[in-house]
Parts: sequence; C-alpha cells; structure tokens
Amino acid sequence: MRQRLAARAVVVGDRSGTVVPDAVVDVEDGRIAWAGPAADAPPAGGAEVVTLPGLLLPGLVNAHSHAPMVLFRGQGEGLPLDRWLREVMWPREARLTPDDVEVAMTAASAEMLRGGVTTSVEMYFSPERIAAAVGATGARAVIPAPMVPLPGMPPLEEQMAAAVDLARGAPGDGTVEYGLGPHAAYTVPLPLLRRAAELCREHGMLLHLHVAETAGEGADLLARHGLSVPALLAAHDVLGGRVLAAHSVHVDDGDLELWREYDVAVAHCPASNAKLASGIAPVRAMLDRGIRVGLGTDGPASNDGLDLLADVRLAAGLARLREMSATALTAAEAFWLATGGAADAVDRPDLGQVEAGRRADLVHLDTRDLGFEPVGDAADLLTHLVWSGVSRLVRDVWVGGRQVVAGGEVTTVDAGALRAEVAERAARLAGSVHDQVS
Repeated sequence: MRQRLAARAVVVGDRSGTVVPDAVVDVEDGRIAWAGPAADAPPAGGAEVVTLPGLLLPGLVNAHSHAPMVLFRGQGEGLPLDRWLREVMWPREARLTPDDVEVAMTAASAEMLRGGVTTSVEMYFSPERIAAAVGATGARAVIPAPMVPLPGMPPLEEQMAAAVDLARGAPGDGTVEYGLGPHAAYTVPLPLLRRAAELCREHGMLLHLHVAETAGEGADLLARHGLSVPALLAAHDVLGGRVLAAHSVHVDDGDLELWREYDVAVAHCPASNAKLASGIAPVRAMLDRGIRVGLGTDGPASNDGLDLLADVRLAAGLARLREMSATALTAAEAFWLATGGAADAVDRPDLGQVEAGRRADLVHLDTRDLGFEPVGDAADLLTHLVWSGVSRLVRDVWVGGRQVVAGGEVTTVDAGALRAEVAERAARLAGSVHDQVS
C-alpha cells in the first residue's frame, strides 16, 4: 500500500535542523519513498493521501533505557546512584519475574510511542520478553542483554552465551536486534568485559555499558590500576567494534580522545543525571571531537519519565549552563541527538531522519495549539518544538508505515488494562521488599 502524508512542515532530523515547509512524505513497503516540498513531489498516483495539520518528525530514538523500570517509578527519591541501586532497585529487581518484565515493557513501549519514541535501546532482564513486548506494541528495540552479577542470575558466562544465541535468532526486519549489556566496569570483572567485547565484535553486536556516570564510581578502579575507566577499558581490549557508553559524565580530555580514537558512541541522559545529581556530561566537547552522541531517557525510575522530547529541551539547557554559552548546543543539534544523531550512535542508518530509503517511522505533532501561536515562520518551528517540550501534542505515529498511534491513543494494546496491571505488579514487588525487611 502506498501512502502520501502531507504536512505543514517536515522536520528532517539532521544536524543542521532542516525544516521543509508545505511538505509531503511518500511511504511504500514500510520505507520512505520520497520526502520534500509538495510543489516538487512526484504524482501521487494511486496513493492514499492523508493531510495532517502539523509537523511530521522522524520517529525518536531513545539511546539508553531500562523501560520496564516503570514498575519502580518514583521510588528511592533523593538517594545518590550507589544507594539508589543497592537499597531500592536491586532488592526489587531480584524478585522480578519474566512476566513482570513483559507487562512492564509493553506499558512502557506504549508510553514511548505516545510520545513519539519509535525505537529504544533496552538494557534489561528477560530480553526475549522485551522483544515480545515491542512486538505487541509495534515499536522497535535494540536489546543489549544484561550482564550483571546479582543474586539469582545465571553466571556471567551463561548470560553472554544466551545473548549470542538470541542475536543469532533475531528477525532480519529491523524490528529487534540483540547485543550485550555488561552493567559497568565496577560490577563486571575486566576479563569478562573483554570476552563480551570479543563476542560483540565477532557477531557484529552492540556492546552497551555504563561508564563514568558518577564522580566516585571509578575511584576503586583508579586506585587499583592507576587508570580512568575509559583508559582501563582500552587497556583491556574492551573498545573497538560497536560500543555505546551510557552517561560519560565524568570524563576528561584524555578519555574523550579515547572515545574519538575507538569511535565509541555516547548515550547522554541529562534527566537521570540531574535527578541523581550525577553531573552534566560535556556534550559540546564530545560533538566537537566528532564523537557520536544520542539522547536517552535512562530508566523511568531515575528520570521519572520516558518523554524524550522533554529531555531534548533539558539537554540543550544543561549544555548551555555547563558552558555558560547560549550557543553551546543549538536547538537543531538537541533535536538531532534524539533523531539522526541517536540513530548514528546505535549504528542504525535506516532510522532517525525523514529521508528517502529510511524506514517510515514517522510522528505527527499537531500545531493547532495555543502553544504554537504565533509561530508562523517555518525556520522557528524546530526551535519552538525544542524549547516548548510538546510531546502532549503528538497525535499520530507510524512504525515502518504501520500506524500505531492515532488521535493520541495507542492502537495496538489496551493502555488502560496495562496501567492497572503495572500498578498491581509494582505494589507486589514493593510490598515483597518491605515484608522481607520487616
């Protein structure tokens, strides 16, 4: 089926912030066949023509998420990362069942779709259940299977082997791909990190881990080895291949040079870093070195949301505060971090921009709203989109040309039933921990 979407403007999702007014996008066989000004469009032929009263955006790409943590949203408020993990998150997660993960991921995926996020990088337990969840909602996911030495988890070697098996059996349609997600250098032994990296290079998988999130996380490693965490990873042959480092907040120029040398991509999570008081990542310095950067929400227990458009605004504001410069991160660059830049960071050139040949993951944002008046100049639409944080105006979403949100409602799953089930499971998990403590 061919379809033509006509909109007030198309925001391409490239670094320069291209906005095409009075534009159309042609979709055929799940991909974008043509995109550009309506005046230059080829004949519509027999295509279904849909006129949209707003902006067409590329589907947003969430470069770092633990979305099933919707089960723990709002818990552990006020704790720094180490205590938040050990006292609140890990005890609850130890009681998770695969069913819990699938229900939570389905709900979280629906929430993200409603906010325009069509792809997310999900480092979390029960990766095959995460895949089933996005299969139900119609979203996409890159799933680095977790490697973390928690009670009740299989040995790390078995976790690695299971991830490779999943990757071999992944569908080839771009909906789901698997990688390896060792938690961090301070929780996973260095020899196993090296082995995980070898497996990822051998099978073309994404290696995704937390790096330099807090000021103190590498202190023990530095005392033992005399190296920063990035330098330690390089010395142990963990870098190279497809590596995505979450956070990279506490890094110096030498660390960033290693990221550039090994083409390590960064998942920048400003909301989580702000809530946990972890710091502000040096995004401008990364971009100036040519380091690939994508924007992530992190888990909804440390954000506490999955609203990537809100994080676009925060990323721009925090970057400007860090550098004390109103040009430290432009609105165009901030939006690109959630679209084309994030797609580059996770090595998915088929996503992230409204461009012929890419997958037809598209978002319609209705501008018939007081918040978009009196914005009349097409050049100002992207700037206003970034600074107004308007995910509530997302009305329609397509993934691979299939509509999964219509009129602001997810069409593939029952959001009300999911909300009730998440609440019930979350209460059980929190209550189990309280009962155990008492």
